[in-house]
Parts: sequence; structure tokens; C-alpha cells
Amino acid sequence: MFTFIFGIILLIVGYFTYGKFIEKVFGVNENRQTPAYSHQDGVDYLPMGTKRNSLIQLLNIAGVGPIFGPIMGALYGPVAFLWIVLGCIFAGAVHDYLTGMISIRNRGAHLPELAGKFLGKVMKHVVNTFSILLLLLVGTVFVTAPAGLIHNLTSDWMTLPVIIGAIFIYYILATLLPIDKIIGRFYPIFGALLLISAIGVGFSLIFKGAPIPELTFKNMHPDQAPIFPLLFLTISCGALSGFHATQTPIISRTTQNEKHGRKIFYGMMIAEGIIAMIWAAAAMSLFNGSEGLNEILTNGGPAAVVSEVASKMLGALGGTLAVIGVIVLPITSGDTAFRSARMIIADYLNISQKKITSRLWIALPLFTLSFVLTKIDFTLLWRYFSWANQSTAVIALWVGAMYLFLAKKNYFVAIVPATFMTLATFTYILNAQIGFGLPLNVAYIGATIITLTIIALFFAAAKKSQKCEFQLDDDAMEVA
Repeated sequence: MFTFIFGIILLIVGYFTYGKFIEKVFGVNENRQTPAYSHQDGVDYLPMGTKRNSLIQLLNIAGVGPIFGPIMGALYGPVAFLWIVLGCIFAGAVHDYLTGMISIRNRGAHLPELAGKFLGKVMKHVVNTFSILLLLLVGTVFVTAPAGLIHNLTSDWMTLPVIIGAIFIYYILATLLPIDKIIGRFYPIFGALLLISAIGVGFSLIFKGAPIPELTFKNMHPDQAPIFPLLFLTISCGALSGFHATQTPIISRTTQNEKHGRKIFYGMMIAEGIIAMIWAAAAMSLFNGSEGLNEILTNGGPAAVVSEVASKMLGALGGTLAVIGVIVLPITSGDTAFRSARMIIADYLNISQKKITSRLWIALPLFTLSFVLTKIDFTLLWRYFSWANQSTAVIALWVGAMYLFLAKKNYFVAIVPATFMTLATFTYILNAQIGFGLPLNVAYIGATIITLTIIALFFAAAKKSQKCEFQLDDDAMEVA
């Protein structure tokens, strides 16, 4: 119990200390006009209040991520707490803050455009393809997963194709309409639901004296799966997630002032870390250890764990709310995944999004591809999601490091987590059966060599850019 409570306290303290430090390193300019005003188009660029932006950001980056990932990560035991706390403060929140703020300074640009600007034109094309595939996978799985849950509840009077069609209709509307029409109205409510349910479970764990284990570095995974690198890819949302880099630009285009960035970007990542801690603690303490947890995960998946935890901690009403949450929360990630994909493609092709017809012809092919994916078994592709997700985070952190280096600021706040996660992601793909299948010790050596090479290339590119007049911030440029 002490480890759990102390971890929550550290996350909160981290926001007020390290978060403030990161804000100072970046250098907020309260008098600088944000894209919400300088590029206002009434669709994607428009100013919204900080509270609304914060709750939308929380839902954008969260969904079921800080619930399902920590539940799976709980199989490793209390060492998962360490990754959630340290990863969130020093990696995830830094990642989210830098991608959000650099986007604000660059016309609300998405990651592919930022990668192209700071890491080279080739990276723009690579990251653009990477991001679209990642978002398409997220959007599709968040059609099929909640549709299946709704079908289980309403199988007597709603068929699965009808449910999938209804979700697609909602996604199309949320993707095409101005952000304040659907997302801006409903997300704050869903965000409050996410927070209230997590806080309710957290207080119940404390007051009911749940046997939350204390910190140990022992690997408790039933299959003895290696902590490094697997834990760092299993728990992404709640610690560090590349998916967030695709979502923060949505809110960078609605942020009213740069001073709001710490609360919106850094703060909501800390909130997600707290949610992750709560669900990891519940998963560790309520099922008689890793073996019991593994059994329920095998039989019913993370959704079954959520339902069981909510019923035990919050009663019948809590269990019902948990099922509703498991249905609603992935939908809130799916719609912004498609919206983000539409925005990335529009930026890449330099197409204004003021006219709904311009939005429509970009969005419809995405939904067509997604619909096709719902008809086939794309399990193999989805198995690459964890690696693709954290590889996106690595790219975003290297972008942040380059920005700070060229600005002559403390770039180590980004380069340290970037280096660590570069090592983790390459170790994984070299060792995994879906990758190169090399022995783990060989994967460690190979990943180390690759990581050192990337560091050398980074500094070579940084010094080259430093010699020329490199324009860090171009938010004054006009949108096509």
C-alpha cells in the first residue's frame, strides 16, 4: 500500500516540480499568438477554454489505454509501479508537453511535419506513413471492440453489422464536423467519467485495505517474460505512448495561450499516470497474485478484469459504469484517431480544411479502408502495434531533443528518455518472434549498436543545422 500511495504522491509532486522545470526549459511566451487565433478556421483551429481542452486532451490520449495496459503490465508485479511513475514524469509527460508546444510554435503541425522539419525530409514521409497506419489500426480496433461489447448487451435486438455501422456514422461526424460541435461538447463529460471511476476505485482500494504489494524488482510474470524490454511496451498509455504524439496537435490548435500548455499537455499525462497506477494496483491486489490475474486475462481479457474490479470495489452500479466505460472510452480514442489521420493527410498534401468537401474526400477513403479491415483478420498487423506505438514515441522525443538543441536549451530532458526507449524498441523488434527472432543477449548488443549510431547521427545532423539559419518556430506562416 505504501508504494502505491507514495507513487501517486510522486506523480502529483512531479507535475509541480519537474513539470514546472520543463516549462521553464522550453520557454513559454504568454504574449505569443497561438494557432487557435492566428489560423482560426472554425473547424480544427479555434480557441477553447483550458478546462475543456484539458479534459478533451485526457480522452484523446487515454481511452482504455491507462486501464488495459497497466492491467497487462501488472503481471510483472510492483516493478510496474516504478515504470509508471518514472516513465510518466520523465518521459511521457515530457513527450506530450514538447510535442504539444512545438506544434503550437509551428502552426499546430502534426508529428510527420515536425519530423520532416527537425529530422530531415525523408523522415517526414516515413513518419507520415507510420502515423496513418498506426491511426488506422487504432480507429479500426476501436470500432470492432466496442461493437462486440454492445452486441453482447443487445444481442436480442441489434445485429453486429448494425452496431458497426452506427459507430462508423458517429466517427464520420466526429471526424468531419468542427471540433467544438461533438468532441468539444461530449468529451469533457466522458473525461469526468474516466476520472470519477478511477478515483472511486482508488479510494476503495485504500479504505478496504486491498493487499497492494510493495515495491520489489522481482519479475512476477507467470511466463517469466523479460521485464526489459517487454514491460516498457506493455504499459504505454500511463507512462509513455507515441499515440499521444498524434493527438496533442488536435488540442495545440485550440489552445488559447502558451501558459496553458503545462496543465493541458504535461498535467493530463500525469492524470493518466495516476489512473494507470490505480488500475495496476487493483489488478495486482484483487486476484491472488499474477497467476490469478493471468487466468482471468486468459479467459476474459482486460475488460473482464475491469468489470470484476469495479464490481468488487464499487458494487453493482460501479460494475455497470465500468462496462459503459469500456464501451465509451475506446470510441473516444477511435474518433480522434480518424480525425487526426484526416488532419495529417491534409497537412501532408497541403489542403485547406475549411470546406467540408475537402474534409470528406480525405476522410472517406480512410473509413473505407477501416471498414475493409473489420472484415478480415488483421491480428498479425495489430501484433506490431505496441512496437509501432513506442517507436512513434521515440521519434517524437528525438524531435523534441533536436528542437531544444537548436534552441540552445537543455536537450538532455528529451535525449535521455529518447535513448532509453530507442534501446527498448530495437531490443524488442530484434528479439520478438514477430520481428527478427534473435536471442535476447544478441538483441541487446544489436540494439545498443543501433542506438549509439542514432545518437551519433543526431548530433551530426544537429551540428549541421546549427551552422545554418534554422527557423525553429514558423507559426506566423499562413495555412494554405
